[in-house]
Amino acid sequence: MAWNEPGGGQRDPWRRGGNKNPDFDAILKRLRQHFKGLGDGGPKSIGVLILAVILAWLLLGSWTVINARQVGVVLRFGAYSRTLPPGFHLVFPQPISQVLKVEMTRVRSVSDTVLMLTKDENIIQVNFNVQYQVNDAKKYLFSMQNPDLAVRQSAEAAVRSVVGSSTMDTLLSGQGATMVARTSKALQKMLNSYGAGLRITEVNFQNIAPPSEVKAAFDDVNKAREDRQRIENVAKAYASKIIPEARGQAASIIAGSEGYKASRIARARGDTQRFLLLLKEYQLAPKVTGERLWLETIEDVFKNNSKIIDGGNARNFINLPSTLGKTTTPTAPVAGTVMESLSKPAPSGATSPAAGG
Repeated sequence: MAWNEPGGGQRDPWRRGGNKNPDFDAILKRLRQHFKGLGDGGPKSIGVLILAVILAWLLLGSWTVINARQVGVVLRFGAYSRTLPPGFHLVFPQPISQVLKVEMTRVRSVSDTVLMLTKDENIIQVNFNVQYQVNDAKKYLFSMQNPDLAVRQSAEAAVRSVVGSSTMDTLLSGQGATMVARTSKALQKMLNSYGAGLRITEVNFQNIAPPSEVKAAFDDVNKAREDRQRIENVAKAYASKIIPEARGQAASIIAGSEGYKASRIARARGDTQRFLLLLKEYQLAPKVTGERLWLETIEDVFKNNSKIIDGGNARNFINLPSTLGKTTTPTAPVAGTVMESLSKPAPSGATSPAAGG
């Protein structure tokens, strides 16, 4: 049943009992009287007002939210108190406590272009970029007044130390990785000594070049260096081609000499064995062996030389050309005296050069 329906009971929230309509004028009059009482400055009214202000101050200033990319540094009466991780936290409201939020995942960077003097007293222009992150919020806030300026100046000092210890040729020869590593290490060491609470994530040398006044001369030097590198590459390619061929030829010659060596040794051993066997036979039958050796020697001599045979009384001659090792059958009869002289045994005690040896 609705509160303003006719009937008995106390259904009117503005008046007790009755079914009359609410009197809005009376309600407004009561509110004016209430606030007028607060404005009169009575002790009760002042206390209520102070309590309301305190409650509002506590409700609005006693909590904070730190997102996932931040940490919160709590200051109590201006002094460091603690560091809050990401999440919802209750803290004392200001001016008792103050929460400073620091971006921890944000990548900050500084860049600069400076003229520097190399080890060999040449001027060079260097463009560099340094990227860094906060790794200690307390140190980042309280160790230095302007962290970005400190990083810029420290980076310039680190780059100068690296460039000053290198020659112009070294800097222009493309050894960027070595320079980056040395600069990053020197810069991080410098910032750690300051207690900056910063971590160097990357160092880049965007351009290393001589000043514009002498750029043409350095371009000529670079071109000459590139030509030298190209010639060296061609020479290395030729060496990589010719050296394996020479090694192959050397291996072939060595293998051939080894084969010739083995062949000569085997032939010498065979000749030695043959001579020893022949010597053994000669010792058993000197006469027979001597005659056989003499006949073999005569056969070898006549086989490789031209021959003129006298048939008798210098009237009939037979010219037999050299057969060069091939046996031929004579086409004309040969006198018996000639055949007898050819087949005549060697004199007693005569031996061939081989047997005599």
